[in-house]
Amino acid sequence: MQHTTACLGVVLGASMLVSLPLGADTMEEDAMGQQIQIEVSGTPGVVFSAEWRVTQDGETQTYQEEGQVPADYAFEGDAIQASIEVLSEGRLDITVQKGGNRSRSSTQGKGSTLNFAVR
Repeated sequence: MQHTTACLGVVLGASMLVSLPLGADTMEEDAMGQQIQIEVSGTPGVVFSAEWRVTQDGETQTYQEEGQVPADYAFEGDAIQASIEVLSEGRLDITVQKGGNRSRSSTQGKGSTLNFAVR
């Protein structure tokens, strides 16, 4: 199971993505923005490609990667836009949470794409 977090302003190697074990403490909300949590579930083993555009303090950072169900992500920021494409057969479910708000979307089938934005 992949668990990843990205924090603007913290660069580790060539990427701003950091792996965290399940249940690890992640960044709390602070003056710089809120934590945006994303849970990717569905058919175990489904492969997906994701582009995350995280905005914090008016600046946007873009992250691209491939992942596999299940996966969890946490980004620190004011807003996020994402495009997630299913690269193998199966179902992909996305749950996005920022503050007290939660949104769920799903798609099924190789080549299908989910797009969302949270502000």
